Amino acid sequence: MQTNQADNTPKVALITGAARRVGAEIARTLHAAGMNIIIHYNASEDEALECCKKLNQERDKSAVALRGDLLLPESEVSLVQQAVGIWQRLDVLVNNASRYYRTKFGKVTEYSWDDLMSCNLKAPFFLSQAAAPHLAASSGCIINITDIRAERPFHDYSVYSISKSGLSMMTKVLAKELAPLVRVNAIAPGPILWPEGENALSDGEKEEIIESTLLLRPGEPQDIAKTALFLATEANYTTGQTLYVDGGRALSGKGG
Repeated sequence: MQTNQADNTPKVALITGAARRVGAEIARTLHAAGMNIIIHYNASEDEALECCKKLNQERDKSAVALRGDLLLPESEVSLVQQAVGIWQRLDVLVNNASRYYRTKFGKVTEYSWDDLMSCNLKAPFFLSQAAAPHLAASSGCIINITDIRAERPFHDYSVYSISKSGLSMMTKVLAKELAPLVRVNAIAPGPILWPEGENALSDGEKEEIIESTLLLRPGEPQDIAKTALFLATEANYTTGQTLYVDGGRALSGKGG
């Protein structure tokens, strides 16, 4: 069990957007390592409550679900205050919540710009700022979930790519700002889970993406979750870094 050596209480992790997909897998993995988990969600209430229920069945009173619309003013401060109030500590902040959709250049609206920037960059910044004093008290860490698109922009996803590039730079900035007490790192996933809904890809597009990886296969959510666990518990001398978990796609020279 991940505990504080001084008081022997479990470490606490707040994961945004943790009701489903990769966020939920990160929550399950950190929980299995002994941490208490705060599952943040916005619209996915049923999934968040079900995930929370299962974690508490495994270990009683070890998980809580908190709703928060991170696009609302001061929502980040409120979420952190609620999170810290549960177990009176915070050791890990995982900025996972994200929006992803096409913004064709020439037709980008101010709404889509503000929406993507607010969710993918502004919210993680102000969550980190609110959480920093609590993380410093426990020598904790921040983990940002970026994207290989932070370095290799995707056609028709200009604003999304810019927002993730900003999050990548924020990782470096906060590593300096919060040193030496708080470590700040990022994970840049490649093809892990395919987009859903109106962003869904054709079979041909999926195959093209797979062929652009060096390992010639998509990854799994557990690949990201295990990396988050490493950064949270083992990478004690690592800060300001982005780990690419992309099957080598960033090196392949293929795709765009």
